[in-house]
Amino acid sequence: MGSMHITRRYRFCAAHRLHTPQLSDEDNWTVFGKCNNPNGHGHNYVVFVTVASQAEGGAHPWLSIEDLDRIVAERIVARFDHQDLNRDPGFASQTTTGENLVVLMWEILAGVIPQGQLQKVGVIETRDNYFEYSGSSPAAERTGSASY
Repeated sequence: MGSMHITRRYRFCAAHRLHTPQLSDEDNWTVFGKCNNPNGHGHNYVVFVTVASQAEGGAHPWLSIEDLDRIVAERIVARFDHQDLNRDPGFASQTTTGENLVVLMWEILAGVIPQGQLQKVGVIETRDNYFEYSGSSPAAERTGSASY
């Protein structure tokens, strides 16, 4: 039995400030540089969501593309588009790094996409920064994610 994967691309724009209360203002500037600007800064994020299903003689995937698009539009795009990520409850105890954003997206989607189908979530934050996450136990994994 083979495995079939499909990856869909989504976009949203959001602002954030990289800052952690665990560091002094000087150390925040040293670690995060211009991304620590008190006024924040924005990105045009691109999100990739990959799902899989078992292929049995050309059978259709369990999750339709329309359902995947609806889920991502409702749970990811609507939540983050044109928002300040620092104000999102998902970042109450986390810094809004790309690493933490992609893990949060995984956790959101893993809760609504049928078990075993979500394979990975990827986020392009800048031309040079791409973050990717896949995991079967996102809450346990998150405790080890970047916290600053």
